[in-house]
Amino acid sequence: MPPESLSQAQARRVALGAQGFLDRRHAVPTMRTLHRTLSRTGVLQVDSVNVLQRAHYMPLYSRMGPYDVELLRRASERRPRRLVEYWAHVQAFMPVELWPHMQHRMEAYRERRGKWMVLEENPQLEASLLEEIRERGASTARELDDGLPRAKEEWGWNWSLTRQVLDYLFTVGDLAIAGRNSQFEVLYDLPERVIPAEVLARPTPTRAEASLELVRRAAVSHGVATAQCLKDYFRMHVDDVRPAVTALVESGELVPVTIEGWKRPAYLHRDARLPRRVGARALLSPFDPVVWERERTERIFDFHYRIEIYTPAEKRVYGYYVLPFLLGDRIVARVDLKADRKAGVLVVKAAYAEPGAPVETASELAAELAVLAGWLGLGAVAVEPRGDLAPALAALAALGV
Repeated sequence: MPPESLSQAQARRVALGAQGFLDRRHAVPTMRTLHRTLSRTGVLQVDSVNVLQRAHYMPLYSRMGPYDVELLRRASERRPRRLVEYWAHVQAFMPVELWPHMQHRMEAYRERRGKWMVLEENPQLEASLLEEIRERGASTARELDDGLPRAKEEWGWNWSLTRQVLDYLFTVGDLAIAGRNSQFEVLYDLPERVIPAEVLARPTPTRAEASLELVRRAAVSHGVATAQCLKDYFRMHVDDVRPAVTALVESGELVPVTIEGWKRPAYLHRDARLPRRVGARALLSPFDPVVWERERTERIFDFHYRIEIYTPAEKRVYGYYVLPFLLGDRIVARVDLKADRKAGVLVVKAAYAEPGAPVETASELAAELAVLAGWLGLGAVAVEPRGDLAPALAALAALGV
């Protein structure tokens, strides 16, 4: 029988098990390994920041260890296509079979003319872009742009009109993302040339059916979660989440539980593992599903975490691109990392231990940094003198640990 209550430590181990940190690493990760890992994470957030490694590659590394990133490209760009980009969490890779479940989201974006800003109707440009893509195949906005200058009034909104319309057409499902080029530019194409025909042929689920499936998948990936956690995983509306949770509780797929220190009701997935221990050692991207929902992260790990990329340098507390370090079932440190590709060095800009971090934190972190550097094709680790862990890490790096 599933338990009626969990300690904080038990909830933490359940969450890490659901996310794949109990899976045995394969000596050489294969497509099978990738598929197994994606069945745990569900989605992979996509982000353009490349100070260390693109966001969607890192959660796979954290669980699988060093792997060939071509595996992800194959899964998302070649037949049989397993993944496709969509606004599933934010911009993210999601299983391609979820395309029909996103139709209601696409229609909502169509009604309000976009996901961020209201885009004025421009049927002539929309039709022209669709026809040009139909004729020439997968194309970037730059290839399709008419050369008009970009607006510079507001940071983040300086896209050309062509780029804005292409994003709208993608958001509403009239276009799909076929892949990205070496500059990380989106390649837009018609859905029928991206999404497998058997997926496109499936009937569109009702909104309730789609919501049930998304909440179910979020519950599997979380292991144990509040309704807020489940809502955040696919960025759903609370009005869609509540009835889905109720239905899953009634069917026995979700089991209501109380968790030590949690004020909100929680739900344990009936298939979630309840491990006695988790032997993880991993650096977590700021965009890793384990730390997406910051309130959840704080409740589970007693770890207050904020990404400081958009904070002015003089106001940052820990650094620009800070990764939590998971050891066992606890986050024991955080490190600000940069891949200096020109020099071939993984630079530790800062390193801080968390309260109560075990004595082996520095040596385990040094070993993990060496593995990460090797995966990134960097020949050395250099530690700058910032943070209480920096001296020990620097000494270990000097010894080649």
